[in-house]
Amino acid sequence: MKENKLKKLFSNQLFATTIALILGFIVSGFVLLAIGKNPISVYIGMFSGVFGNPRNIAETIIKATPIIITGASIAFAFKTGLFNIGAEGQYIVGFVAAGIVGILVDLPSIIQIPLLLIVGMVAGMLFGGLSGLLKAKFGVHEVISGIMLNWIAFYLQMYVSLSSPLFIKETSGTAPINVSGQIKLFAAQKAAGDYSELVKVPVIGPILGRTDINYGIFVALIVIFVLHFIIKKTTLGYQLRAVGFNKHAAEFAGINVNKNIIRSMAIAGAVAGLAGAVNIMAISPHKINSIAMFENYGFDGLSVALMAGSSIPGVVLSSLLFSILKIGGNVMQLNTGAPSELISVLIGIIIFFIALANILPVLADKIASRKVKEKKNE
Repeated sequence: MKENKLKKLFSNQLFATTIALILGFIVSGFVLLAIGKNPISVYIGMFSGVFGNPRNIAETIIKATPIIITGASIAFAFKTGLFNIGAEGQYIVGFVAAGIVGILVDLPSIIQIPLLLIVGMVAGMLFGGLSGLLKAKFGVHEVISGIMLNWIAFYLQMYVSLSSPLFIKETSGTAPINVSGQIKLFAAQKAAGDYSELVKVPVIGPILGRTDINYGIFVALIVIFVLHFIIKKTTLGYQLRAVGFNKHAAEFAGINVNKNIIRSMAIAGAVAGLAGAVNIMAISPHKINSIAMFENYGFDGLSVALMAGSSIPGVVLSSLLFSILKIGGNVMQLNTGAPSELISVLIGIIIFFIALANILPVLADKIASRKVKEKKNE
């Protein structure tokens, strides 16, 4: 019984993530000591800087929003036995497609906003679906095709932002999308430079003019709910999980394996593309520019999906934690002089320990079998 309890404990994702966090902070603490910094004071300064400042709290949620969506895309693919490393490219094409339409089309917001979201999803779905098609029909692993498509998306964004007819000379990109497609609070007033009404808003008024508070977080939470519902409560979700668990058994049961591989990657791609659309609609300067090519929201989504143990609802918490660490890293550098790159080291260590935790149930089984053998020998 003890061995069974041990295995159950080691298999618990919350336990594994908690231990990984603790070990990550301990190891990073030694790095801080090596460069002459007090780890405790640095960590206290980092978290107090985030939670003690309303603007930083807002920025944490803003930064977490696209990561929640890309993380959900990758976690969904994990649930179906696929590794959607192409989420970065899908995010980029969603960003670019929504940006192009947002610049060229100016309809009432009630039409423009859904239109841009759908355009981003379709662009991401095409990239994700192509990766699924290559795997289903030609046996090309989704990691290989995903990496190749990431580069295609990268250079597509570079072309649109720096060489296309939409490029504005002597700038780093295009014009911003029309205000009718923006989803931040008081978008029209901010675009006109009129901040007089913003400061009168209760509670959030003082930070409205300094942050891009937007409705994107609600889109992210809807995505989490829909994907979790699909994977847990629908026939489609059952088929996708069955193919991911054992495609040969699924095929024997009459499930079309190739069709469901394409479906899974298309859905994951659509979600990652939606993240790109949400970001250009929510965050200033609302334009396709060269800087946006290096935001890495797709790869950050991979990190948070791993931290969440591929749990779709768990992606919300891991994304918020990831964002807290990122914002906290900037605060840490300003307040203590510690390098902000240390946060990347911390995140890497946490993911390493989470990956390491996956072998703990195997070790628990070995311990149990060894004790059984010892008892038999007695």
